Amino acid sequence: MKSFISIKEFTKNEILEILKRAKELKENPNPELIKDKIAATLFFEPSTRTRLSFTSASFRIGAKVLGFDSPSATSLKKGESLRDTIKMTEGYADVIIMRHLRDGAAKFADDVACVPVINAGDGANEHPSQTLLDLFTIQEEQGRIDNITTAFVGDLKYGRTVHSLARALSKFEGQKFYFVAPEEIQIPDEITHELDAKGIEYKLVSDYKEILKEVDVLYMTRIQKERFEDETLYERMKGVYIISKDTIVGKCKENMIILHPLPRVDEIDIDLDDTKHALYFKQAKNGVPVREAMIGTALGKLSINYKEKEQNEIIKNDERVCTNHNCITAFERTDNKVEVINGRKYCYYCGKEI
Repeated sequence: MKSFISIKEFTKNEILEILKRAKELKENPNPELIKDKIAATLFFEPSTRTRLSFTSASFRIGAKVLGFDSPSATSLKKGESLRDTIKMTEGYADVIIMRHLRDGAAKFADDVACVPVINAGDGANEHPSQTLLDLFTIQEEQGRIDNITTAFVGDLKYGRTVHSLARALSKFEGQKFYFVAPEEIQIPDEITHELDAKGIEYKLVSDYKEILKEVDVLYMTRIQKERFEDETLYERMKGVYIISKDTIVGKCKENMIILHPLPRVDEIDIDLDDTKHALYFKQAKNGVPVREAMIGTALGKLSINYKEKEQNEIIKNDERVCTNHNCITAFERTDNKVEVINGRKYCYYCGKEI
């Protein structure tokens, strides 16, 4: 059994093997792959594509599904902890698929659970299943993942899909990134530190128009109102980037693709939907075979050549040490663990530098 918590845990070859299994399932469906297994979908935060595609994926490979799509319908309303919810659920299901509003919640759940956990998005931290379907789409449309220039546009500070995809692409050769955002919502330092350590070329810019001719993948994101502590900052940031036929068609590479984790608000005009560049709905559809592969791998029904990684130094603390206000350590009783990587200290759960 194998949990999927962070894309950082997987090598390039392991990622390629998962994508290969997804392609096999897309081309040759296997409705009995995990027959008689039960998947629990615990969604503590609103979701459309992720929840429905995980449910569809489970059904398509033979599993039954239980779960909830709103914390208001659960015992959280009565004060139940996430720890107790996970311990209870593991008695009902063979795999837990969880989305949570707190950074590091998936890591915490994996520590607590006796069944594999799949991170369906934890706060502003990571979203590995979205990342794998993004990579699957890039590979199918561009014919490769190596030697790709990607422009990430929009909310890069809170955009967990951006964080995960940047980390994943950095495992492949010849990557170049443009991070397009106002300074207030630019890519976090912990991501750029990782890119610096790997020698990945990147630039922080505020205008996407000047770089379109270089870009293979334009990765748009919405400005996420629910992540902002300061509503006045959100009001200043919303609508900062809007792309349309007028701003894209004829001004970009002929084979540039536009991806978006969705939902969109106003950042992509619907007049782009019928152009050859718009791949976001196909991208969402690709989530089904990719998540089939993840569930099958988690339950040991699909094999990848996964090797246990050397563990970094872990320090336990009596008191909370993470300063991230949205970290799970601020809401649950944890071991307040710190991970030491290349001499720097990071929260074991949410990944923020201490």
